[in-house]
Amino acid sequence: MEKEKIVEAGYDKIAKEYHATRDIFKHKKEIKKFISLLPNKAKILDVGCGAGVPIARNLVNVGFDVVGIDLSKRMLKLARKNVSQAKFMKKDMTKVDFKNNSFDGLTAFYSIIHVPREKHTSIFQSFHRILKPNGVMLVSMGSEKWEGTSKDFHGAKMFWSHYSPKKSLRIIKDAGFEIIFDKHIINGGEKHYWILAKNKK
Repeated sequence: MEKEKIVEAGYDKIAKEYHATRDIFKHKKEIKKFISLLPNKAKILDVGCGAGVPIARNLVNVGFDVVGIDLSKRMLKLARKNVSQAKFMKKDMTKVDFKNNSFDGLTAFYSIIHVPREKHTSIFQSFHRILKPNGVMLVSMGSEKWEGTSKDFHGAKMFWSHYSPKKSLRIIKDAGFEIIFDKHIINGGEKHYWILAKNKK
């Protein structure tokens, strides 16, 4: 099965179960910093939005115009129910077709790590394109270089792929971003590499 199809089928299968566990990943401090850098009524793209909680919901609650994209139709169904004020679409992050300078901000929590790492460069280049000048991006990446598949991720098969933090940071810088912070964060018993960056155009 194609790697992206493993991810899509996996999240379709476990949507409700996964949603029930992910609300423990609050990241309030990082989200607060992200929000502080954005204008009022900013337009935000949430990449790999899942069920819309807590990220899209938090962003809507501060008055932002939120668009969420995800591969999983079952996750999107939950998101539309959970965050009716946001707009959700079934889209592949490697093929985003939004116009240039469409968004003030972008979040990608625990989603890029499911995309084959050889596509990460083009993903961040597209993020640079669709973000406005000085647009702000908050993303999580892998805490180490690794690629693999699990047969039992909340009861489904799942795929992950990431470079080392050093290489991920270089890809983001090369795509045209200025780094505000980069750090490892342990949350909900998992360690990830987080980057907050500003778009340079």
